[in-house]
Amino acid sequence: MTHATGRTQRQSHKLSDLAPGGCGIIRRVLGESRFARRLMELGLVPGTRVELIRRAPMGDPIELLVRGTHFSIRDSEAARIYVDPV
Repeated sequence: MTHATGRTQRQSHKLSDLAPGGCGIIRRVLGESRFARRLMELGLVPGTRVELIRRAPMGDPIELLVRGTHFSIRDSEAARIYVDPV
């Protein structure tokens, strides 16, 4: 689908669906306010670029790179964060 500007519209995906090395721009975070506030404190706010660095051997947790900082979150938490792939 294209916008009137001629740009292709991208479909948001769950952060948990990115492959290692995949990047996206955060579009929205679902969940209760305490959960969303915790993620915002980590820098996971809409408009921020995030890269999935790697997954633990059993797939959980996942390591992210956000604004030059590496940290890990649970895969179930990443499933509540929607990104536009870049």
